[in-house]
Amino acid sequence: MAAPVVSRLCCGRRWALAYINRGSRPGTGTPTGSRSSGKRGQSSVVPQPLITAEKPRKGEHEWAAVVGLEIHAQIASNSKLFSGSQVHFAAPPNSLVSFFDASLPGTLPAGYQITQHRLPIAVNGSLAYSLCVGKKRSQLISKTVRIKQIQLEQDSGKSLHDDQQSQTLIDLNRAGVGLLEVVLEPDMSCGEEAATAVRELQLILQTLGTSQANMAEGQLRVDANISVHHPGEPLGVRTEVKNLNSARFLAKAIDYEIQRQISELENGGEILNETRSFDYKLGCTVPMRDKEGKQDYRFIPEPNLPPLLLYDSASLPAGADPQQVIDIDRIRERLPELPSVTREKLVQQYGMLPEHSLTLLNEVGLLEFFQNVMKETRAEPKKVTSWVLNTFLGFLKQQNLAVRESPVTPSALAELLNLLDRKAISSSAAKQVFEELWRSKGKTPAQIVSEKKLGLMQDRETLEQLCQATMEEHAQVVMDMKKGNPRAINKLIGLVRKATLSRADPTVIKEILEKKLSP
Repeated sequence: MAAPVVSRLCCGRRWALAYINRGSRPGTGTPTGSRSSGKRGQSSVVPQPLITAEKPRKGEHEWAAVVGLEIHAQIASNSKLFSGSQVHFAAPPNSLVSFFDASLPGTLPAGYQITQHRLPIAVNGSLAYSLCVGKKRSQLISKTVRIKQIQLEQDSGKSLHDDQQSQTLIDLNRAGVGLLEVVLEPDMSCGEEAATAVRELQLILQTLGTSQANMAEGQLRVDANISVHHPGEPLGVRTEVKNLNSARFLAKAIDYEIQRQISELENGGEILNETRSFDYKLGCTVPMRDKEGKQDYRFIPEPNLPPLLLYDSASLPAGADPQQVIDIDRIRERLPELPSVTREKLVQQYGMLPEHSLTLLNEVGLLEFFQNVMKETRAEPKKVTSWVLNTFLGFLKQQNLAVRESPVTPSALAELLNLLDRKAISSSAAKQVFEELWRSKGKTPAQIVSEKKLGLMQDRETLEQLCQATMEEHAQVVMDMKKGNPRAINKLIGLVRKATLSRADPTVIKEILEKKLSP
């Protein structure tokens, strides 16, 4: 979408809800294949090594990247914006199309777009997000990106181009579906910043119930505008990478495009103002169409739609029915807790690190899983956090599973942590129990401990005898310990644990050994 003329939002003002974009072709969508205009300066589709912009070496020119985003979120609704047609993902082509969606009986061309392009519902906002940095990504820095505007509009139909058959297929299922477009100012400089900002917006939309924002189902799509320049010089020519439906692909596409533009310019080429797509198989962006010719969208008011009136408590007309008007102050009072507030509460309530609270919210369903474990366990929050973020989440990622698909329930993990907390099992035994829980549905941690005889030895006298026997069999290690070698006692502890099949508490073993070796 071309850059709009922004009017300042003020309550009580009349907002025309719709404009007709007569410049759009009926049902246009994104071609699945790549096309090059053949103009000078366009790069080959052969992927280049992905190298993000770093501090230049001595003698090199410094480059700065500028990234802005246009985000389209599908509004959570059972029907389309102006028709009764249903909204379902993966429905058969053209099975969810009303006469209005197709503009029958033919008085208007199908596929024109109704949008709040020139009179957006909100302007001049901001979005705060946190970025993990450092070698271990254990430090959080806060960043803010300005929101230029937010507007409602219709989605368009979808074109499927089959180059082999030389034909284009049209699917109007998506035509008329309500979208929320959020335009972010070019305040970002790399793929990671953009992907993190989009993820934060996604969490907010899901929390508010505005959109399910499932990127895999096309409910959240991103267009990225990217340019590079030397600091202190005018901004460079920008390219737009369209229809990115994955945070990971968004980051990769932006970082690739930054490096492509830098390489192009350093090799004497030029950057074209063009639209590109991201080929995730090749890991590179490819040209779609150029933007050198100014596009005339021919916006005109939609005469069949009434104006949308927004008020706040100060501008609300006396005697107005609250159910019949939009009062933004009333809406603000009813907002649920936003993700940033939830993260702050997690840090305060459980004493967890800010980056841990970030992970709990970023993984769908993980916060609820953590909270359910906390309800049923006596273990310290720090230990629960470690098990959920390291062991549990690690197993999920290894097998590419969502939290809802986990074979280990919150109750099972809580029971396992209770066994560990009361020293019924060792830490190494707890990991064995977790692995067995993952493989064997229906078994409880207590059953696994009993079957595999993983319970800690409770007979101190027997343990003392094992420690004595180990010391006698490894006299040299004992001598090393007496000489002050700090590693010697760890070796003795390991030997005793091996003799007990890891069923002895290392802390108790250490206590017995130190007592026996003390003068």
